[in-house]
Amino acid sequence: MRRDRVRALLQAVASGHTPVDDALVQLDQAPLEALSFAQIDHHRALRHGFPEVVFGEGKTVEQATAICERIAAHGDGFLVTRASPELRAALVARFSGAEANALGRTVWLRGAARAARADARPVLVITAGTGDLPVAEEAAVTLDALGCSVARLVDVGVAGIHRLLSQQGALAEAGVVIVVAGMDGALPSVVGGLVRVPVIAVPTSIGYGASFHGLAALLTMLNSCAAGVTVCNIDNGFGAAMAAARILGD
Repeated sequence: MRRDRVRALLQAVASGHTPVDDALVQLDQAPLEALSFAQIDHHRALRHGFPEVVFGEGKTVEQATAICERIAAHGDGFLVTRASPELRAALVARFSGAEANALGRTVWLRGAARAARADARPVLVITAGTGDLPVAEEAAVTLDALGCSVARLVDVGVAGIHRLLSQQGALAEAGVVIVVAGMDGALPSVVGGLVRVPVIAVPTSIGYGASFHGLAALLTMLNSCAAGVTVCNIDNGFGAAMAAARILGD
């Protein structure tokens, strides 16, 4: 149960519209639910504002589906990342309304709608190249699920820097910028020198042999000369989105 729903429940009790015992029934759910292969943290939404996210990689279709069933039963929907084609198909078939994103390898079942902040500025997700789109889409879907406004700016890497420089309006409107880049990983430094908001860099495993599956981009980003650029793990679009949402706050 998310914080906004708990707050509404407590207000209903305080106003006399909901009996205390009825509220206890809604709140009296064990914070952990043990399955034979997982411990589901049902109070994650109360603490963090969003239910536990399911990492699909390494789980069987049956395991992931069972976890999603238990999370969805609490009414807040679910988000699955790194979902295989088989898992995406199974979840879409099992849950009416589940949205699969093949490029981002995600499945999202929307929960109770969250009121958008009127003053919220979008998180701008930028990709250096088309090959970086899977990681960027993972970030974008996660941001959507977290209730953040999302804008995209694709294929504006340093090999044609004029493409980025022509988008000053989009850069100026962003509340946080996520920059996803492989190869030489130079784009976050450029963006960091153009904006005054937080920049979160995500190296990807895109590149030729000396990129070492994203290690070269990671090291470049860690050594950025643009002050204040924060770096996530290789291919971790999900982590970048969670960080951006926390920066923006409720």
